[in-house]
Amino acid sequence: MHPFLNVAVKAARRAGQIINRAALEIDNLQVNRKGQSDYVTQVDRAAEDAIKEILMEAYPSHSILAEESGSTGADNAEFQWIIDPLDGTTNFIHGFPQYAVSIALTQNGQLVHGVIYDPMRNELFTASKGRGAFLNDRRIRVSRRDRLADSLIGTGFPYRVFDRVDNYMGAFKELTEKTAGMRRPGAASLDLAYVAAGRLDGFWEFGLAPWDMAAGTLMILEAGGFVTDLNGDGDFLKTGDVVAGAPKVHNPLLQIVQKHLTKANA
Repeated sequence: MHPFLNVAVKAARRAGQIINRAALEIDNLQVNRKGQSDYVTQVDRAAEDAIKEILMEAYPSHSILAEESGSTGADNAEFQWIIDPLDGTTNFIHGFPQYAVSIALTQNGQLVHGVIYDPMRNELFTASKGRGAFLNDRRIRVSRRDRLADSLIGTGFPYRVFDRVDNYMGAFKELTEKTAGMRRPGAASLDLAYVAAGRLDGFWEFGLAPWDMAAGTLMILEAGGFVTDLNGDGDFLKTGDVVAGAPKVHNPLLQIVQKHLTKANA
């Protein structure tokens, strides 16, 4: 395992310990609302602080982009860590066991390492550019599904901005009719990791932040899948819109999502 990835794994596991301890006392959590259906707890902040401490101790010249504390370090740093200390906070505060720690590293803007850790299941997903994707040290690949009609697709509905919600629902309706099923578990990082592991055959969502998808998209690419924005390009970290899937699922999924997005822009 690459030294960068080793440090990221250490940081993710430390954050996972904090999250697991707090999960035993959910009723005592202090929950603050950042916006519409957007919450933060002291657990998010404590986990993020722990991650940053480990990363900065090992690599003080690197910059950081984190969900709760924003951007720190030099703007022109060669390396930047992208952190979501608790993806699925709403799930967590309700005791719904679908949340994760997500840490990615970019070098000159390119994704090079990623870690997603599910502390409830003790599942550690990792990936390094050119070295493949793994779940608990076992190599993973995207599914071999070759028809959208047989595919299980993940998504996430809007919860902050609702200007495209009708288009979401249109795409959701059509995909519900044309797939084996749709799932909306509520933690995009894990949804993407599940695509990499073949548990989902595809995933799509609008309006994500970089920390929601940086690690997971690298895992899909390293597991043999396709990831694009809604235009079919590779700018998903910038646009926040992503369509991902197994090679023979991605394009028909993209075509349906594009059709409904075109209606939004008409």
